[in-house]
Amino acid sequence: MKYSIDKAEKYTILTPEVEKLDSLKAPQLKTEFITLFQAGTQNLILDLSQVKYVDSSGLSAILVAKRLADESEGHFVLAGLNEHVEKLVKISKLESVLNILPTKQEAIDAIFLYEIEKDLEQDGE
Repeated sequence: MKYSIDKAEKYTILTPEVEKLDSLKAPQLKTEFITLFQAGTQNLILDLSQVKYVDSSGLSAILVAKRLADESEGHFVLAGLNEHVEKLVKISKLESVLNILPTKQEAIDAIFLYEIEKDLEQDGE
């Protein structure tokens, strides 16, 4: 599966460069998530702007990323969902579990806000 990774100081953006995130691509995506978090990623943005279709195994891979981010006390944000993918997320009742934002820039802003809040909580302890 083709994808790009953009690492910044506070976050990593993973962008699958495929139209379908299905049972053929999901295992590879899960492996990449695990590798990223083992390498120290805490905050991950999954940019799905190029993905037009996601099936249940794709959603399962996305939930793995969410769990890994939670375990590393980080933040996971989905960005750039098209109408079909967003509908599937809502049908699956995952919109309350996942942090979904319309654009990559809004996702980056959310990560910075999360980091500021985390720092403030630590300072207050």
